[in-house]
Amino acid sequence: MSAQVVVTADRSLDKSAHLRSDVAAGERIGVPAYQLMVALQAERTMTAARWAGSAVPDGELHRRRAATDRAADEFRRKADGALAATGYVAELKHSLADLAAFRERADARSGGADRTIGYYSDLVDRIIRVYQNQFSHAEDAELIQESGLVVTVFTVSEMVARETTILATAGPSKRLSPSGFAEFVNSVGSQRYQYNEWVAPYLTAEDKAAYDQVFASDGWKTKVRIEDAVISDHQNTASGIKLPKEADDWRAAYDEFAARLAALDAKQGRALLVHADAKATQLENEVIWLIAGNGAVVLAVAGVVVFTTRSVLRRLRGLHESTVSIAEETLPDVVARLQRGQPVDADALPSPTGAQDEVGRINDAFARVVAVSVDGHRQLSDERHGFGMFAAGIASRTGNLVSRQLSLTEDLQDTFGHNEALLAQLMRSDQLTVGMRRQIENLLILAGGEIPDPHTEPMRVADLLREAAAEVEDFRRIDRQALDEISVEPRVISQISHLLAELLDNATRFSPPKSKVVIRAELVADGLSVEIEDRGPRVTPASYEEMNRRLHSAPPYAVLAQNAHRLGLFVVGHLADQLPATVTLRRSVYGGTSAVVIIPGELLVPTEREPARKPEPVVRAKPEPAVRAKPEPAPRAKSELPNRRPPAAERSPDSARPLRAVAPAGTRRPALPERVPHTHIAEQLRDPRPPAEAAAGQEATTPEEVADAWADYEQGTQKVEAELRQDQP
Repeated sequence: MSAQVVVTADRSLDKSAHLRSDVAAGERIGVPAYQLMVALQAERTMTAARWAGSAVPDGELHRRRAATDRAADEFRRKADGALAATGYVAELKHSLADLAAFRERADARSGGADRTIGYYSDLVDRIIRVYQNQFSHAEDAELIQESGLVVTVFTVSEMVARETTILATAGPSKRLSPSGFAEFVNSVGSQRYQYNEWVAPYLTAEDKAAYDQVFASDGWKTKVRIEDAVISDHQNTASGIKLPKEADDWRAAYDEFAARLAALDAKQGRALLVHADAKATQLENEVIWLIAGNGAVVLAVAGVVVFTTRSVLRRLRGLHESTVSIAEETLPDVVARLQRGQPVDADALPSPTGAQDEVGRINDAFARVVAVSVDGHRQLSDERHGFGMFAAGIASRTGNLVSRQLSLTEDLQDTFGHNEALLAQLMRSDQLTVGMRRQIENLLILAGGEIPDPHTEPMRVADLLREAAAEVEDFRRIDRQALDEISVEPRVISQISHLLAELLDNATRFSPPKSKVVIRAELVADGLSVEIEDRGPRVTPASYEEMNRRLHSAPPYAVLAQNAHRLGLFVVGHLADQLPATVTLRRSVYGGTSAVVIIPGELLVPTEREPARKPEPVVRAKPEPAVRAKPEPAPRAKSELPNRRPPAAERSPDSARPLRAVAPAGTRRPALPERVPHTHIAEQLRDPRPPAEAAAGQEATTPEEVADAWADYEQGTQKVEAELRQDQP
């Protein structure tokens, strides 16, 4: 029995020593930490107001920063001798080292206001975590609960201070960004909920009466009225959320109750230290009674203490384990399923049990927090899905208009093909319209849709490369090389063509205007390798690594919101994820960028060889006049969204190809290359010559006529050769 008394006494003394140490550390850094928190909150609000364009005198800002520096120096000095090895204190000291840099950014208005204000908010959160960690290891449920109460009180005050900062960001225009308005609403809801659920029920009668006096003051009532007005009476405008006129009274109301609220919060912090010190004294007294009292009584008391403590710790440990499991496993899985649009099993989430003890209430409160979080993510998922459907519908309707525009352009090309100047403008309009269609398809892809493929037959790789290059505005710079004869499944032709078009467009836009962009395709062990090589600027290895990470897995829309200037990479990533295919960016031997696309073998089919055609006999002109027939305009495939242009192999094979007569001896010229489909003949070559003129040319041709005919010939030859070079694989 004596041994048990000694063990119990030793344990109580050890607890008392720990509490004394915690109390000493709290008394040493508690006040400096709280003063630093108040100073950072005030400087944050002033910085936000100045950034938003409000009139903030430089002298006042310098005085506020000087006050923050004094509080920070005092905290560092006190923290050097207390809790030096504690992680939260070290993290706070490390974060304070960046204060000067963020002030310079604020003065220069660089880096974004949200980031700078977020830095101040992070410092305040770290200070609150220092208080939260102060008695977290104590084996006393009452101290843990009271420590949580103090932390929640500080959090409620921080939410009110953040509301002040958010309203300050509205500036003279009294307009908030949508994200700022959402943060304001969240802050209002958080501080009201946390006070009602986590603070008020655990306050003593005296403390609750003191807080009620603050809440009954005119300043606090004005604050509540302004919060309600901002939430209910705001106006959504194109430039942001316009605040109601009541928001002008916020600063005066806040200044009226802020000091009293801060005093009550500081009192709660001091009361915690007093309670912990009293608890340590109580433990020491228990040891004295254990040693001096009756052994049986001491044993009974020790048994009760041990049983109660272990019971509380066991329940807290179980609560901790279940909380960690939900936070690290269950909740992330539920959020991921909601983001993918999948249903969530309600049994997988914790539910309130209705327990009346402290641990049970904490468990129920946590279950309600999880339910609110899941409901919020479910609502966001539904809104995202609805917006995706809306965007897909807009893209489809716009695509139909673009398809009609393409059809009209093609008709105009066929009708006015004899006018070369007008034809050039129509071709330019056609190319820009095709680019518009590709951008609309990008919207459809990012909205979660797919590009329906009109192709019913496999397409040769050479034709696929030609189709992808044709969708790029600067297609004349693209050199296509199909090294192997293979074809692609019809169902993925449009997706692969769109993916390659995005990469080619990126290569032409980020490389010198006169340089070539080479795209080559060849069979490899894993399927078909398509490599796009440009001679653009150098890219750092870190940038390649970041871009490849986004290309190898479809990035979430949160990343897209932060990198909207890299829309093509996101489209390529989503298309590669749908196919599936792999896209890798690396540095080329020329110093530019080389994009390697690996199309898996299951998407490839052997190319069916076309039967050899007999060569057409060359029609030579006889002495009588040669009459050349006008070619019929070749049919062109109509392009609709999401339908894309079929390859050249699927177009009508009956396009008329006029034959050119051979000139008589003495004026004979080399035969022109055959006209390819959709090539419009020049005006001077469209109508046949009169028979008399042809006969006269056969009998006697003057030098001037020879020169004119040769000039016409060279002009036509150059035009046809240029178009042949554009269409060759």
